[in-house]
Amino acid sequence: MSDDLTPDAIPKQPEKEQPKLDEAGQQEFQITEQEAIRAMEVFRDEQNLLVGSLAGLVAAVVGAAVWAGVTVVTEYQIGWMAVGVGFLVGIAMRITGKGIDQIFGIVGAIMSLVGCALGNLFTIAYFMASSLDLAMMDILSQMTIADVIGLLTETFQVMDILFYGLAVYFGYRYAFRQLTMDDFNRALGRAM
Repeated sequence: MSDDLTPDAIPKQPEKEQPKLDEAGQQEFQITEQEAIRAMEVFRDEQNLLVGSLAGLVAAVVGAAVWAGVTVVTEYQIGWMAVGVGFLVGIAMRITGKGIDQIFGIVGAIMSLVGCALGNLFTIAYFMASSLDLAMMDILSQMTIADVIGLLTETFQVMDILFYGLAVYFGYRYAFRQLTMDDFNRALGRAM
């Protein structure tokens, strides 16, 4: 054993690896590929397309009714309301469907487009009912698919492409479950 106690002569202890920190100074979340696969299986078991789709449809109808109501009150169609319809549909699907698969986004996009079309249809039906002194439900119940397509085509404006497109985007984008570190820890049975 050497009596040399200079720093170069002292045996080095392996340094503990310090946890990696992200930009916010929080410990970085690390997961193995096998853990990720196992967690994704848990998340897929939790998703429910039927419930998410029904919630998306209800949100589309509610959003359409609100959009039509605003249009009737202001007597002006505010295209940005379509974005609200898409957002509402997407959030409803996210919360209830807990989807991670692409089909949730596709359904969210379709429901958003349906909500926009319904918003326009409800508005048209209201103004037709007012001019004919009938109830709006009477007008809606007498419409055929051909009538609906004809009315929506007649009232279509080029700007509708932008707003419908934004609604479809938001319906798609927000329909997916947002997974957190806590979700992965729960799925993997880790203590938090």
